[in-house]
Amino acid sequence: PVVLYEELGHVAVFTLNRPAARNAINGKVSARFEALLTAFERNSDMWVGVVASSHPDVFCAGADLKAINAMERVFSWKGGFAGMVQFPRTKPLIAAVDGKALAGGCEIVLACDLVVASHKAVFGLPEVKRSLVAGAGGLFRLPQRLPRQVAMEMLLTGDPIMASRAKELGFVNELVEPGSSRDAALALAGRIVQNAPVAVREAKVCADRMQLMSDDDAFNESNRALVKLFMTPDFREGPRAFLEKREPRWTGR
Repeated sequence: PVVLYEELGHVAVFTLNRPAARNAINGKVSARFEALLTAFERNSDMWVGVVASSHPDVFCAGADLKAINAMERVFSWKGGFAGMVQFPRTKPLIAAVDGKALAGGCEIVLACDLVVASHKAVFGLPEVKRSLVAGAGGLFRLPQRLPRQVAMEMLLTGDPIMASRAKELGFVNELVEPGSSRDAALALAGRIVQNAPVAVREAKVCADRMQLMSDDDAFNESNRALVKLFMTPDFREGPRAFLEKREPRWTGR
């Protein structure tokens, strides 16, 4: 499969798997990734996802130019580029980057909620060097994740930044040794799945929606999330587990 899928407890791992093509995105990758994300969102036992690569030096090189030249559609209908940059998710995704994430590859990372990268990771949007723009989310997501001046330098020059610089700027959550980004991402996912899964989903959804809201609208969204949580069995399990001095047994429902 062009995207591998594995379930490890409550964590789903999506692995881009076109190493001979440097994981370039074509129609098959987008369709496969969208189908996997659809199943992931519907599966109440899957709480967090990790996006990784089977290539030792490249996370994703972007769109498959051979496919584009052959007039092949590299977007999926629901998820857009790679089947995921526009996918309406409620569950967090962690990018595990151990190499180059350029153009559409960087936009896949930008579509994730957290980033774990090794020291050899590189992030860049070189589209302007090809008389293009980063149309799969990069134009607006990069300035959201980085200081505007840095984001504009990357967008206008097309020059990349190394993982160490990305970590300094807050783009990367955790910087690790080469070859260990997947394991570190799984460890981060493990910290997340210790928490009430519905609460995690609501926190993600609210944070995504609130970015451009007024304070009043944001408070209304917060209240909506709280009311929803009040109706779940996990809302009662959290305080009960604390009082009984034991680990909570989350249902995720």
